Amino acid sequence: MISRRNIRVKVMQTLYTLDTVSGDTKPGEPQAILTRKIDQTTQLFTYLIYFITEVARFAEKDATQKANKYLPSAADLKVNTKIAGNEVLWKVLEEPSFIAAVQQNKLNLIVDPELIKKTYQHLALTEEYQEYIEVQARDKKSEKLILDIIFKNLMLPDDNFISHIEECFMNWDDDAEMMETLVPAYFNKPGHTSFNDLLGQEKWLFARNLLSTVIEKDDYCMELIKPKLNNWDADRIASLDLIILKMGVCEFLYFETIPTKVTINEYIDLAKEYSTVQSGQFVNGLLDNLHKELKADNKIEKKNYKNSTL
Repeated sequence: MISRRNIRVKVMQTLYTLDTVSGDTKPGEPQAILTRKIDQTTQLFTYLIYFITEVARFAEKDATQKANKYLPSAADLKVNTKIAGNEVLWKVLEEPSFIAAVQQNKLNLIVDPELIKKTYQHLALTEEYQEYIEVQARDKKSEKLILDIIFKNLMLPDDNFISHIEECFMNWDDDAEMMETLVPAYFNKPGHTSFNDLLGQEKWLFARNLLSTVIEKDDYCMELIKPKLNNWDADRIASLDLIILKMGVCEFLYFETIPTKVTINEYIDLAKEYSTVQSGQFVNGLLDNLHKELKADNKIEKKNYKNSTL
């Protein structure tokens, strides 16, 4: 489920971390850093799903609190709790890997109860929610839609929620765009995704291989890059730009199933987003130059595997 772009970001950040650490790297340390970064993405995804389930389940708590008032009104005694029995919701709540992930990451200690309450209260006032509870019957489309509304219409536009998520998850800025796709996609097929492994075997292999290849081929990549710098001083170029260039070169040479055009476009985007103002143009020019030279020297060999997700 985690995108290839996001994998590249995690590998890039891992390489940057290693670049800023003085002294020799311990055996297995690069892989350990990468694993932690992937785990942070999994924890963020799990928390977003957990928050949505807590908002939906708050209907029952709201009904109980209003019914226990000293002088409850007729409306207090008739709070509709349909959403708490949402069939998609319960497929999530009964998923063993979700239960384990919530417990392992102690998400009950992270969640903000007041924010849950306010999000539910906002939901209860929406026209979509009123339409949802007026229909007694359940169907998968409406069950999913109301959960999507909690996420897309209430959580993401809420500055208080975003502040909360940024405080709890330092990787939010990196992963936010991907989460906007992953969360609704998960509700399409709840129970079909393991919260223990959002990557899958093939993408995990890509992540580890990309990291280890860039580390192992560092000197060779610099031999290819330095002649193309012209008037640029390699020691004064942003270290992140050099990391991005080395990742691109390694994909050219050692990852047969990734088209060179895809590689170039991906790393231009990463340079624009994560490095300096000039980095996008800089990386674009050098990767294009390197690609042409390597191709002319018959050093690039690409194969097309239709079943590859890379």
